[in-house]
Amino acid sequence: MCGIFAYLNYLEPRTRKEILECLIKGLQRLEYRGYDSAGVAIDGDANGNSIQIIRRSGKVKMLENEIFNSKDIDFDQAFDVHVGISHTRWATHGAPSALNSHPQRSDPSNDFVVVHNGIITNYKDVQKFLINHGFEFESQTDTEVISKLIKHIHNNNPHLSFRELVEQVIQQLEGAFALVFKSKMYPNECIATRRGSPLLVGIKSKTHLNTDYIPVLYSKDMEKQNKQDGNEGSDLRSPHQTAGTVQAQGMHRSDSTTEFCPIGEDKQVEYYFASDASAVIEHTNRVIFLEDDDVAAVKDGNLTIHRVKRLPDESLSREIITLKMAIQEIMKGSYSSFMQKEIFEQPESIINTMRGRVNLIEETVVLGGIKDYIPEIKRCRRLLLIGCGTSYHSAVATRQILEELTELPVMVELASDFLDRNTPIFRDDVCFFISQSGETADTLIALRYCKNHGALIVGVTNTVGSSICRESHCGIHINAGPEIGVASTKAYTSQFLSLVMFALVMSEDRISMQSRRSEIIRGLKALPELIKEVLNLDSEVLKLAEEMYHQKSVLVMGRGYNHATCMEGALKIKELTYMHSEGILAGELKHGPLALIDDAMPVIMVVTKDPVYSKCMNALQQVTARGGRPVLICEKGDVETQKHAFKHLEIPHSVDCLQGILTVIPLQLLSYHIAVLRGCNVDCPRNLAKSVTVE
Repeated sequence: MCGIFAYLNYLEPRTRKEILECLIKGLQRLEYRGYDSAGVAIDGDANGNSIQIIRRSGKVKMLENEIFNSKDIDFDQAFDVHVGISHTRWATHGAPSALNSHPQRSDPSNDFVVVHNGIITNYKDVQKFLINHGFEFESQTDTEVISKLIKHIHNNNPHLSFRELVEQVIQQLEGAFALVFKSKMYPNECIATRRGSPLLVGIKSKTHLNTDYIPVLYSKDMEKQNKQDGNEGSDLRSPHQTAGTVQAQGMHRSDSTTEFCPIGEDKQVEYYFASDASAVIEHTNRVIFLEDDDVAAVKDGNLTIHRVKRLPDESLSREIITLKMAIQEIMKGSYSSFMQKEIFEQPESIINTMRGRVNLIEETVVLGGIKDYIPEIKRCRRLLLIGCGTSYHSAVATRQILEELTELPVMVELASDFLDRNTPIFRDDVCFFISQSGETADTLIALRYCKNHGALIVGVTNTVGSSICRESHCGIHINAGPEIGVASTKAYTSQFLSLVMFALVMSEDRISMQSRRSEIIRGLKALPELIKEVLNLDSEVLKLAEEMYHQKSVLVMGRGYNHATCMEGALKIKELTYMHSEGILAGELKHGPLALIDDAMPVIMVVTKDPVYSKCMNALQQVTARGGRPVLICEKGDVETQKHAFKHLEIPHSVDCLQGILTVIPLQLLSYHIAVLRGCNVDCPRNLAKSVTVE
């Protein structure tokens, strides 16, 4: 939720129009994360001695129109060096409005401005302190305390560098944040930091970077070193003494310091700060993912990364990663929305999830990210699958096959409830943390809880460099490709498949399981073509949506392997159409939900030829006996089941444990079409965000 994008050009001349276009385009790439207002901050003059802030509620397009229709902006003015910051805000403290939008400022003269993702939990205490020191607040946001706190610290310590001021600030903040600062007191400098909310730095230069790692400098460690060197009287955290820097031209390691110093004449470089790689990929594929409490500072074209103190077993450098994402992957192409595109990408995303892992000829499965940990996992007491929303449903969908093939007890937990209960965790537990973004706050906090209790942590994510990815002992990257639509579709089926592949790995040495494994792997081979067959039902699903979109509620029922399908399908309908929908376990029908059934209540039932088929048929007959008019998702040629249907959608047969991948797709399509017919924003449902980075 929320989106940060900042751009700094050093000795790479850009007009104000080019800078604003870059900032707006960056925000547009982040729109899928969810937001309700947007804003930018740019230099008011060529020297960076004034800052102009433009903010408004509504979509980025409205901000763009306001900017480029302005008569007060000189769009042709050129800048050799310029820092611009921008933000899309999802309201948490204060209603959506221009005043509550970011960037937030320290005072009417805009001495310091900041953009912020996350929530500051102690903002009221900080606000009270600042009010006692004469500060007046103009917004209802928690973010405003940050801009005013840095102003207060600067007033009392004017000798501190910009980076040192930010270090002082973050030591006073509690909660989750990603922050980017700009100041007219420190023109042409940009400072970024994070804790619990993602942030990366993109680097673009005309020459090749001769290093793939940036050293991390520790202020307290440098104090100790300086005292040993007899420099107690100096500024122990001066930028010169503690900086580890990167610039555009080739680098060499200084003999006397921990600096990277530029050599040669071409020193042009551009930096991009963003909460998501999708915002920078069209500019550069070279990025650094910041860790919690990193402070990244750009001054005179040099990038430095600092920390106040060193933690045990902490990496001493940050790797410059080359992203493999292509800009074409995040474009809609011929589709009307990202969600529609991502639904129809599932034959390819499933292949990508299996690519290089499943040998269909030898019927073997290798998951390189957890290969070295398999012996330890096989010795564990139990498996815990922990996630939120759609990720939780992927765990429910695969619990049965995991229990069957691993012969281990499998616990499936909602991350928020798991934390509320202070669940007992043991050293011989293996905990899977499932998250599309890898930044889900509840899941990440649960991960740290389990890690502190000594459990083995396995991350299942779609985002390289995410917090869950980095903090896990090992993991499975689902390789679904960028998912822009807020309502997850292809990530769900890839998570589902990744967990099935894990079950296959765990049972590879069990003779009694070989026939079952062979059956499943043959099912994997056929899966992409079967998905294409299901997607061909799109026109039939549209007709069904045209009959249902005016309804106020819908029930989705099933059991066994299709229970998760019902939960996920109901969630998609809620997210996208704003209709009430409920996923019901068919076995619970007689214990209450049957009271809802009549000829006016829309009911969707998933009935496939699996071990619980006869039980599902009993539930179906109970629904029809009460006047229900069920719409069935059933298998091709299942005439007996179709006799009881008001309407039906036929899907191809697959292995029981993979059938849920096929049965969920008609529900994804149905929710999409109903949302379009009801005039809803398919890619950005109201009140929701793609990456939920706060509790």
